[in-house]
Amino acid sequence: MTIDDIKQLISKDEHRQLELKKTTGELKDGMRTACAFLNTDGGWLIIGIAPVSLKILGQRVTDNTQREIAQYLTAIEPAVKVDVEYVDVPDYPENQVIAMYFEAFVWGHQPYTYDSRPYYKVESTTKLMPREMFEECIRASKPQYYAWERQQADRVQISDLNEERVRGAIRLGVERGRMMASSITESFEKVLDKLQLLTDGVPNNAAAALFGTNLFGYTQFRLRMARFRGTNKNSFIDNQRVEGNFFDLLDAGMAFFFKHLSLSGDIVGFVREEHLEIPAVALREALINALCHRQYEKYNLTIGIAIYDDRVEIESPGILPPQLTTETIKQPHLSYPYNPIIANVLFKTTFLENWGSGAGRIMDACKTQNVEVPNWVVQGGFVVVTFRRPAKSVTLQLEGNLSPTCHQLVTNLSDQIKSLIIVMNEEPMSIPELQSIVIPSLKSRRLFKEKFVNPALKQGLIEMTHPEQPNHPKQQYRLTEIAKEWKCKQPK
Repeated sequence: MTIDDIKQLISKDEHRQLELKKTTGELKDGMRTACAFLNTDGGWLIIGIAPVSLKILGQRVTDNTQREIAQYLTAIEPAVKVDVEYVDVPDYPENQVIAMYFEAFVWGHQPYTYDSRPYYKVESTTKLMPREMFEECIRASKPQYYAWERQQADRVQISDLNEERVRGAIRLGVERGRMMASSITESFEKVLDKLQLLTDGVPNNAAAALFGTNLFGYTQFRLRMARFRGTNKNSFIDNQRVEGNFFDLLDAGMAFFFKHLSLSGDIVGFVREEHLEIPAVALREALINALCHRQYEKYNLTIGIAIYDDRVEIESPGILPPQLTTETIKQPHLSYPYNPIIANVLFKTTFLENWGSGAGRIMDACKTQNVEVPNWVVQGGFVVVTFRRPAKSVTLQLEGNLSPTCHQLVTNLSDQIKSLIIVMNEEPMSIPELQSIVIPSLKSRRLFKEKFVNPALKQGLIEMTHPEQPNHPKQQYRLTEIAKEWKCKQPK
């Protein structure tokens, strides 16, 4: 390295990969930055430059100076080999600039600490690494010791795993050529061991997450689902929580999508093809990714599905891999599974593809159906995938030709009455049944009747089965012909 190389390096002032110090008197602070370089994208630590004026001053370098630098470098753990270069300064013949380059962090390696504390770079600033980030790096460096999925499951025995579901998944893997045909006839315990679902002969957390039946209060194995009214969380139409293994939660989530999203159909040849307003393939892939790649060690957090008038959100506890951002995830990329055992089982049994193709297939499915591709964001400890609902599905709209009487009655329907009519079936329903579907969070039967039932009765949209006895103990309600006419014109 020459003085011209130094001038070139400092020409753009300090930045994410460059730190300037005036003298070795600032070595302690410089080593914190060196640790940050090692934990992020690497960079140069150059001593002998005035940080503000960028004037190249250098300093006298003695044997003591070199020993001091070596001593400070030994405080970085794990040990790192650094070539220290001493560059003569022409304007100050007795002085030298000291330059050290620190390599970038490699994911899967142990994170670095200086004086037992980890640091990392945020733009041009050196910061103490958050505990969560440090622990994640530790887990990645020694997954055989620290990964949640490899730890023995609490109070879960082999008999607590759903063998029928395991065998069914294996058959799918064999049919697709991802598993050996002999897997079908092997003993249950041997199959589990080959799939790395046993740790020292006991089911591990990955086995419980995928195939557990008695999960003993694992809060991670819960799915929150809500259909909110409007575009915020102030009120909702439907609110559910489901517990179970991966396949139970996947089935429940997909059923919720089909319950609350519009379904349309086209006749292709002699076959009717039906489509959700957001492709079911895309929603299923996004939900599988959320279940597969979530941070299960965050036991107090759960995956959520939120359906609003204008969008659908799937949120999963965790962060994106360090190699990806919310933009680069939309581009072709490699696979960085957070839970490699779970991901491998799902790949072998055909529930998950490999090579980081999930986001691409989600976007392709949306483009094929002319639906806006989703966005990924990281917020509040969750990775959130947001699908925009097509405009025609945002609100219930009058469609088709309504009779004049029906049109006059339903022109200004309230949201409460609309939600009541939409959930009512051909069969009469009681107030408790209606309330449990329309707004289960409302505990007051009197208020539900006042806000929902009575206005619909007054407008002639529902009727009593015992009109002569309003307080009949078996009183139920059904739609009138006008309400049926309006309802049949709504998007299914």
